[in-house]
Amino acid sequence: MTSTATPPGLARFNALEEHAALAALREACASSAWVRRLLAGRPYATVEALLAAGDAAVADLTAADLEEAMAGHPPIGRPEPGDPLSAREQSGMAGAPDRLRAEMLELNRAYREKFGHVFLVCATGRTGEQLRDAVRERIGNAPEREREIVRGELGKINRIRLARLVEED
Repeated sequence: MTSTATPPGLARFNALEEHAALAALREACASSAWVRRLLAGRPYATVEALLAAGDAAVADLTAADLEEAMAGHPPIGRPEPGDPLSAREQSGMAGAPDRLRAEMLELNRAYREKFGHVFLVCATGRTGEQLRDAVRERIGNAPEREREIVRGELGKINRIRLARLVEED
């Protein structure tokens, strides 16, 4: 027999008061447009429906919305103090040798100089070397190509964060 009950973590999210749901979604993504769209879709029947709504909202972000979303992400290798979410996602850089940290600092600076925003990559599960290689590879992209890669990476990050938001205790 298949249960049609909403998973407990999703039920908890659906039941949050609007201000609490807004705060939880803002932790997942700094884009106001993305947050508003996901709030408007509540209640979600399944986790997959929530994730699909998140994907659709990322796909519809304007350039300004993407800028707002990226502004909520610290540079790779430099999570904000007191930000356990970014520290966990960037854990591949936590034990990186000093030379790799210095190289990432320089690559982050060069990337920001070229594109005007933070290097955004889904860092979960990646080593420091893999993160370095990703920025090295992407820094040669044309701005239009890089913006679409950023959109894809933001979608991956948001999916991970949404899934974590509705996990069972």
